[in-house]
Amino acid sequence: MLKGMKYRLYPTNSQKELIAKHIGSNRFVYNLALETKNTAYLGSKHNFSPFDLIKQLPELKKECEWLKEVNSQSLQQAIQNMDIAFKKFFKGAGFPKFKSKHKSKQSFAVPQNVIIENNLLIIPKFKEGIKIVLHRPIKGNIKSATVSRTPTGKYFASILVDTNTEKPTKAPIKENSTIGIDLGIKDFAITSEGEVFDNPKYLHKAQSKLKYVQQKYSKNKGKRTKQHLALLHEKVINKRKDFLHKTSTKLIRENQTICLEDLAVSNMVRNHNLAQTINDVSWSTFVAMLEYKAGWYGKNILRIGRWSPSSKTCSNCGHINKGLTLKDREWTCPKCGSVLDRDVNAACNIKSFALKNNLSGEHRLKNRGELPSLERVLTHEAQPIASGVGG
Repeated sequence: MLKGMKYRLYPTNSQKELIAKHIGSNRFVYNLALETKNTAYLGSKHNFSPFDLIKQLPELKKECEWLKEVNSQSLQQAIQNMDIAFKKFFKGAGFPKFKSKHKSKQSFAVPQNVIIENNLLIIPKFKEGIKIVLHRPIKGNIKSATVSRTPTGKYFASILVDTNTEKPTKAPIKENSTIGIDLGIKDFAITSEGEVFDNPKYLHKAQSKLKYVQQKYSKNKGKRTKQHLALLHEKVINKRKDFLHKTSTKLIRENQTICLEDLAVSNMVRNHNLAQTINDVSWSTFVAMLEYKAGWYGKNILRIGRWSPSSKTCSNCGHINKGLTLKDREWTCPKCGSVLDRDVNAACNIKSFALKNNLSGEHRLKNRGELPSLERVLTHEAQPIASGVGG
């Protein structure tokens, strides 16, 4: 099982300069590879593979000798990353963009030869080692590392470790150990058990300070003002990450199965009135944390479709209230008379819909390792139809 852990680095001045060269060289090679791939395809419909471009690196180094100061494997990984961006594009992501010197993430990958000893990170071109703070022990074999620099001038190393352990088997899905979660803006999350996690609104609370510094920076674009602005943003990000980690860990440890609604966040942020609020609440990051932590601890993540009427359906009798609006935070079911809290009711429905979907797909295969076939599914579906026709 692979795990990633992030540690703080304290490089010397000469090491900072070399890290900057690695970051700049990786950005240069990435952009050059992207331009080459685009030009080749538009000009002659030729599709360069990453290996075709990697083979051209020795000739490029003859022309740009400063590239020889940088770890060659890091440059190769930059080309691989460009190819991965294209693969994501064909799966529905945006078209790969050129990396910016100031706006893009400032980092470079070290795919091999990563050693940590005596509180030093030893990687190619940094044989004397970079001081690293190991706030947690590394258990397993180190596979790779990514060195990054934040806008505030801090340095970190993300270490990928093979723990030499198999992923735990998934826990059985049972109703009494399953919860549904409704993600929102007013409250961050509401569970089917009625537990409410308040929305901390870190960005909203920091708006007054941010606006003041941004106005000051627009008038006087000095280095100190820019650093102050970056520090404020970093504090907001760190607070948000801490909250998301603690909340996701609590939910994963206390439940065997978590049911979620598939939210189209990319579509929702197109609403300019809600974009900042949705970005502040970070649903996508939270769900990603739940998913990889579920893999670590053998827990289950179930999803329902975004069009499922989780809010409009009465969780007691199943009646759908088509007239429900966003303003209705509490409503009474016209069929059974139940008084329902909108968010708790939605969480209960997310749980029941997800369990129903899972069971309906599970009962068709007695052997979970068996692949479905048209004939077997048709036989199952035809039974109720045939009985209905006969009646």
